Amino acid sequence: MSSEQNPTPEAVEEAGPRPGRLTAAAALAALEGLALVVGGAWMLVGGLTGHPDDRTSAVTGGVTLIVLALLPLLAARGLLARRAWSRGPAIVTQIMALPVAYNALNADSVAIPAGIVLAVVAVTALVLLVNPATTQALGIRGPGNAQK
Repeated sequence: MSSEQNPTPEAVEEAGPRPGRLTAAAALAALEGLALVVGGAWMLVGGLTGHPDDRTSAVTGGVTLIVLALLPLLAARGLLARRAWSRGPAIVTQIMALPVAYNALNADSVAIPAGIVLAVVAVTALVLLVNPATTQALGIRGPGNAQK
């Protein structure tokens, strides 16, 4: 990999301040990661202290959500540090959130508002992540634009 793919701290400083779009995308990814941690902790604690129908499923689900939270949290940290690698996991997180939002929207329950919020956050984050200003700030070059 070339240094253009992963800018050095000096190159990042020369590039100027971090664009607001990049900061907003990182904030949305971090928000999703924190929501997964809270949901996972809630399931885990409920499974260990409450009376769930299936304690094993509750504990497994809680641990799974907490582990899944690592992807958007690491992506958010990488976006804030202007690491080119971080855009991929952030985009994957948003793409994975869209079917979850769709299922929540199709539920006849209180999950509908959560589905609306998740869909808005995921689409907004995707738009921010593919924005040319974000791509440029991360030092990502498009196909055919690599320096020789």
